[in-house]
Amino acid sequence: MSDTSAKLVIRNIGMILTGKMEDPIADGDCLIAMDGKITEWGYAKDMDCDGATTEVDAHGATLAPGLIDSHVHPVVGDYTPRQQQLGWIDSTLHGGVTTLISAGEVHMPGRPKDIVGLKAMAIASQRWYENFRPSGVKVHAGAPVIEQGMVEEDFAEMAKAGVTLLGEVGLGTVKDGKTAAQMVGWARKYGMQSTIHTGGPSIPGSGLIDADMVLETGTDVVGHINGGHSALPDDQIICLCEGCKAALEIVHNGNERAALLTLNTARELGKLDQLILGTDGPAGSGVQPLGIMRMVAMLSSLGDVPAEIAFCFANGNTARQRKLDTGLIEVGKCADFVLMDQAQHAPGKNMLESVQLGNLPGVGMTVIDGVVRSLRSRNTPPATRLPELICGTVGA
Repeated sequence: MSDTSAKLVIRNIGMILTGKMEDPIADGDCLIAMDGKITEWGYAKDMDCDGATTEVDAHGATLAPGLIDSHVHPVVGDYTPRQQQLGWIDSTLHGGVTTLISAGEVHMPGRPKDIVGLKAMAIASQRWYENFRPSGVKVHAGAPVIEQGMVEEDFAEMAKAGVTLLGEVGLGTVKDGKTAAQMVGWARKYGMQSTIHTGGPSIPGSGLIDADMVLETGTDVVGHINGGHSALPDDQIICLCEGCKAALEIVHNGNERAALLTLNTARELGKLDQLILGTDGPAGSGVQPLGIMRMVAMLSSLGDVPAEIAFCFANGNTARQRKLDTGLIEVGKCADFVLMDQAQHAPGKNMLESVQLGNLPGVGMTVIDGVVRSLRSRNTPPATRLPELICGTVGA
């Protein structure tokens, strides 16, 4: 190990969740990362744990890939004018979320809707979250809302500048599937991933986006398939599950009954690997720092899904659908983790059983790129067992 290498060693792990539905629990009690990337995991007795610059004693807590919120509406920094709230991203970190993905910076006061302005804002949004990561959280931002009159060169220009996302199709003036499909195709050509608003209107300027338009548009993500907030009729949700190869995104701010319908339909179709989770916050219903964790517990308990699989909806599935370098326990992936345990006095024989009974776990630590970013969560219930930082510092 060179003098400049950063080595993270996490010992005494009670359970390792992988984020992989096909193999959700890994053997081992130790994980090592070098320079922010996972290098190995297994049993400490078989591993070289010496020379750690950061060492954590998990004290039996569960380690999982950091959770990913597939659907947020950031503005700038760690502030949201929608709720007049500072620190919402830091609070989300305390809910075990280490990565956020913008579905459009639609709450920016005076958001430009002319083509020059929207391109400028998208590029600026991508830049400021690339240059500033609130509390270390990874925010993928710069998601322009498409408007009438855009041409292929506009997408090429944004992609060249570093924009990789499209905001929710349907929140702008493009309301027909044919035009939307053409623009989504241009975006895809230049490596930009797209999401579509699904269901009834949510903000001024939005409108009903039904199953026919979703299918015709062909985005990479079916945004809030359970409504944001108002869901489509059941037959249309089932139609989308049957007809879409895209990610099927369930959000906290949507209809919970429709969420369970989506889960059950996807299971019947053998498409659980397409399910991903978001909050759709900050929004009119607020900021939900524990929104992703609550969705895991809800889908596991009411949808009869093993908790270790439900956690995959919140990290590994999203990582694969979104083509991220985090969210999975794999060599070379980013060392982004949440360490958690059964909440004190919560029912269940262990953390997974407690979650499947509908209870939130207690978050004891988060790690991003091999750096400890938070200790005991101020938002979750207290964990039975808490990890301990043996050496190294928080946020260094």
